[in-house]
Amino acid sequence: MHIDYAGWTHVGRRSHNEDCWEVRPELGLFMVADGMGGYEGGEVASRCVVEAFSDFCERMAKDPEATWPRRPTPGLSHEEELLVNCTELAQRALLARRVGRLKEMGSTVVALALGPRGAAVAHVGDSRLYRLRSGLLEQMTRDHSVLEEMRAAGCEPPPRGQSPYGHYITRALGTTRAEPTVQRVHVQAGDVYVLCSDGLYEPLGEEALATRLAHGSAREVAQALVEAAYAAGSRDNITAVVVRVSGAT
Repeated sequence: MHIDYAGWTHVGRRSHNEDCWEVRPELGLFMVADGMGGYEGGEVASRCVVEAFSDFCERMAKDPEATWPRRPTPGLSHEEELLVNCTELAQRALLARRVGRLKEMGSTVVALALGPRGAAVAHVGDSRLYRLRSGLLEQMTRDHSVLEEMRAAGCEPPPRGQSPYGHYITRALGTTRAEPTVQRVHVQAGDVYVLCSDGLYEPLGEEALATRLAHGSAREVAQALVEAAYAAGSRDNITAVVVRVSGAT
């Protein structure tokens, strides 16, 4: 397949940027991590997660026979298994560094793996992956959050921005609940994917996301999304990674 890709981030109205993003097209890896843990902690956490994913994918690309950190899970594709192992290693890396001033740090993550045999997405927390296909926008991930648990229990909570539980997540790397949700993704020519932190999707909404994803290069779209989220009043760090697919799949 042929892809156009780019990432863009902005500190927003915060004093420092706890978001971190990575594009490694030669590895088929695209990701966004949103750190937490106060000054320095969030920045360290998100960078640690991105490095763990990137390092493991690079190691497996160089040596496909290398040992995986966990036993294979029946039914998972190669790309799903790759992301599950990346998440496991990121969790170990964070736990090993949660001491002293970093003891409260943690991070969300959303990662897309594109391989010759398929694709997969994994996420922990409330960073998201959206796909625009034939003009229709679909949220490919479901937040690990109190609001989503309420919906799963049959309750319809108020909108995220109006709820006292709007920013409460139930899973994050570096905490005791860090299990990823992983799924296969069917990719076809014309798809546009955006991986993003909550500072981007929360102020924009799906209609604005779909409108801006439809036109422009990946770089133009990523920058436009971030700038639009800031103009819409985002109070958080704002990050987008855009992947546009064309050609044979």
